[in-house]
Amino acid sequence: LTIPKQYSVGFVGPSGAGKTTIIDVIVGLLMPTQGEVLIDGKGIKDNLLNWQRMIGYIPQNIYLSDDTVRRNIAFGLPGEQIKEAQVWSVLASAQLKEFANTLPDKLDTFVGERGIRLSGGQRQRIGIARALYHNPEVLVMDEGTASLDSETEREVMKAMRRLSGKKTVIIIAHRLSTVKNCDLLYFVSDGKVAN
Repeated sequence: LTIPKQYSVGFVGPSGAGKTTIIDVIVGLLMPTQGEVLIDGKGIKDNLLNWQRMIGYIPQNIYLSDDTVRRNIAFGLPGEQIKEAQVWSVLASAQLKEFANTLPDKLDTFVGERGIRLSGGQRQRIGIARALYHNPEVLVMDEGTASLDSETEREVMKAMRRLSGKKTVIIIAHRLSTVKNCDLLYFVSDGKVAN
């Protein structure tokens, strides 16, 4: 299995096929029982922390705190360390800049508990912006559009496509339509991978 740098790669297959397990091995959460994971020809075991720092992870369910848009994107950072220009930049990459400009208090607008004041697509795009905030080289989206309607899924995937060629993007999906525009597709079934 090879993932070229700055490619968008889709892993598709039914539930229980092993897609998330493969990603857990790639990002170093699980160590392979045989073989090894190489980044630029070097095993990740020797440099796991540095490898993981290069990854931005977008889970299926984005956790949002009852806080501002700004603090949810720069999640965990003290207010004085949040870079305003960086927040606006990642909002643009996640296709949320126009939306943020329509909010009553812009970046200081509270999103509500678990992002209740946002749509599902807006929550996912906040997740993309959060994953981009620290400028990772690799983005991993794990079933990030599974619970979205078709139109919202298209908008989220449009935001991900804009990153193609700039970042290595890995997307896990049930539906082929979600990953059809990826540079490379891998089909996963019963823990085996085929392209």
